[in-house]
Amino acid sequence: MGPRDALNKLRWHPEFDLREAEVTIVHRGAPADVKVIGGGDIKELGPAFMRVITPEGEVEIPYHRILQIEVRKQVLWKKREV
Repeated sequence: MGPRDALNKLRWHPEFDLREAEVTIVHRGAPADVKVIGGGDIKELGPAFMRVITPEGEVEIPYHRILQIEVRKQVLWKKREV
């Protein structure tokens, strides 16, 4: 399962809620080059990116930048170390 599959599971499975997710991404310039996005800020799950609402407007974040997806403090998906 990849990050898009995990996010779709949260969005469509009746036992989960995408709004409860915390998605950690690579974000150059942020402290430690990472940023956490709340699932409630995810507007769309596209084929290669997720569209996220930010204070600056909507941005497209490619799935390959996702490091980890957590729900209720439990890791649902984590990028493998290389």
